[in-house]
Amino acid sequence: MKMISPKEFEPGSRELKTAPARARKIFSILLKTHPDARIALNFNSPLELFVATVLSAQCTDVRVNIVTKDLFKKYRKVADYAKVSQKEL
Repeated sequence: MKMISPKEFEPGSRELKTAPARARKIFSILLKTHPDARIALNFNSPLELFVATVLSAQCTDVRVNIVTKDLFKKYRKVADYAKVSQKEL
Protein backbone atom coordinates (compact mmCIF):
# COMPACT_ATOMS: atom_id res chain seq x y z
CA MET A 1 0.00 0.00 0.00
CA LYS A 2 1.42 3.37 -1.03
CA MET A 3 1.66 5.92 1.77
CA ILE A 4 0.15 9.32 0.97
CA SER A 5 -0.17 12.51 2.95
CA PRO A 6 -3.54 13.59 4.38
CA LYS A 7 -3.57 16.48 1.91
CA GLU A 8 -3.41 14.04 -1.00
CA PHE A 9 -6.11 11.74 0.33
CA GLU A 10 -9.53 12.08 -1.22
CA PRO A 11 -11.63 9.09 -0.22
CA GLY A 12 -13.54 7.38 -3.00
CA SER A 13 -16.82 5.53 -2.67
CA ARG A 14 -15.02 2.25 -1.80
CA GLU A 15 -13.08 3.86 1.04
CA LEU A 16 -16.19 5.56 2.40
CA LYS A 17 -18.15 2.29 2.37
CA THR A 18 -15.44 0.40 4.28
CA ALA A 19 -14.52 3.23 6.68
CA PRO A 20 -16.68 2.09 9.64
CA ALA A 21 -15.29 -1.46 9.54
CA ARG A 22 -11.73 -0.20 9.19
CA ALA A 23 -12.24 2.25 12.05
CA ARG A 24 -13.51 -0.56 14.32
CA LYS A 25 -10.48 -2.69 13.40
CA ILE A 26 -8.05 0.16 14.06
CA PHE A 27 -9.76 0.95 17.36
CA SER A 28 -9.51 -2.71 18.41
CA ILE A 29 -5.79 -2.77 17.61
CA LEU A 30 -5.21 0.48 19.52
CA LEU A 31 -7.04 -0.88 22.57
CA LYS A 32 -4.82 -3.96 22.56
CA THR A 33 -1.55 -2.12 21.99
CA HIS A 34 -2.28 0.85 24.27
CA PRO A 35 -4.77 -0.38 26.91
CA ASP A 36 -3.96 2.37 29.42
CA ALA A 37 -3.96 5.32 27.00
CA ARG A 38 -5.57 8.44 28.45
CA ILE A 39 -6.40 11.87 27.06
CA ALA A 40 -4.72 14.67 28.99
CA LEU A 41 -7.43 17.16 28.05
CA ASN A 42 -10.45 17.69 30.30
CA PHE A 43 -13.83 17.51 28.53
CA ASN A 44 -17.43 16.38 29.06
CA SER A 45 -18.78 16.21 25.51
CA PRO A 46 -17.64 15.70 21.93
CA LEU A 47 -17.90 19.48 21.36
CA GLU A 48 -15.66 20.19 24.35
CA LEU A 49 -13.13 17.61 23.15
CA PHE A 50 -13.12 19.21 19.70
CA VAL A 51 -12.56 22.72 21.11
CA ALA A 52 -9.85 21.51 23.51
CA THR A 53 -8.10 19.63 20.69
CA VAL A 54 -8.06 22.71 18.47
CA LEU A 55 -6.66 24.79 21.32
CA SER A 56 -4.05 22.16 22.16
CA ALA A 57 -2.44 22.70 18.77
CA GLN A 58 -1.51 26.20 19.95
CA CYS A 59 -0.32 25.54 23.52
CA THR A 60 0.15 22.85 26.15
CA ASP A 61 -2.61 20.55 27.37
CA VAL A 62 -2.08 21.97 30.87
CA ARG A 63 -2.81 25.50 29.60
CA VAL A 64 -5.82 24.27 27.60
CA ASN A 65 -7.30 22.68 30.73
CA ILE A 66 -6.87 25.97 32.61
CA VAL A 67 -8.54 28.01 29.86
CA THR A 68 -11.35 25.60 29.09
CA LYS A 69 -12.45 25.36 32.72
CA ASP A 70 -14.23 28.73 32.37
CA LEU A 71 -14.73 28.56 28.59
CA PHE A 72 -16.85 25.41 28.77
CA LYS A 73 -19.06 26.97 31.47
CA LYS A 74 -19.79 29.99 29.27
CA TYR A 75 -20.10 28.30 25.87
CA ARG A 76 -22.09 25.06 25.98
CA LYS A 77 -23.32 24.65 22.37
CA VAL A 78 -21.90 25.14 18.90
CA ALA A 79 -24.28 28.08 18.50
CA ASP A 80 -22.70 29.76 21.54
CA TYR A 81 -19.31 29.74 19.82
CA ALA A 82 -20.83 30.90 16.53
CA LYS A 83 -22.47 33.94 18.13
CA VAL A 84 -19.43 35.28 19.95
CA SER A 85 -16.90 37.58 18.28
CA GLN A 86 -13.34 36.41 17.80
CA LYS A 87 -12.14 39.28 19.95
CA GLU A 88 -14.34 38.24 22.89
CA LEU A 89 -13.55 34.57 22.44
